[in-house]
Amino acid sequence: MKTHLNQKLILGSSSSYRYELLLRLQLPFEVSSPDIDESALTEEKPETTASRLAEEKARAVARIYPNALIIGSDQVATLDGIQLGKPLNYENAIKQLTSMRGKEVIFHTALCLFNSGSGRIQSKLVSSLVKFRKLSDEQILNYLAKEQPYHCAGSAKYEGLGIALIERMESDDTSAIIGLPLITLVDMLVHEGVEVI
Repeated sequence: MKTHLNQKLILGSSSSYRYELLLRLQLPFEVSSPDIDESALTEEKPETTASRLAEEKARAVARIYPNALIIGSDQVATLDGIQLGKPLNYENAIKQLTSMRGKEVIFHTALCLFNSGSGRIQSKLVSSLVKFRKLSDEQILNYLAKEQPYHCAGSAKYEGLGIALIERMESDDTSAIIGLPLITLVDMLVHEGVEVI
């Protein structure tokens, strides 16, 4: 990794999915889990929630790494303008998937690259539209029996079997739906002097 400050690259996330995505860039990086409250604020727009939390995650990790390039990312799913959180359990996942069948869900994925040495922040929101298949009750139950997506926004692991729930997807950055927009991240890293290839 070439940077003008020889900084470490830090992924500010405990997500194994973001970790796997970042490995694709073949850059050395470390992982640090940010300890923040991820609750949405009262009457906060979904896009604002995702962007705020991505930056808060990066800033929380910056307390440990005062001279590093820190990646923060957050995702909020919305159905008819209403935020869909992580289901956290089987019952909530059934409710979410039942409400989403045959409908379009927007996934707002925010990315923040924080240079904790210079204080420079780059932020971008990548929104992806996902149209769900008209799933039967049996298909929903079968899916949840095979994959437990209880810590995924929208109750589906799109990097796994969850892709079978989708009729179509529209996004400028297909990795955004999994939680880390890599096309956007490469652009941000270039602005910090990092040559990915």
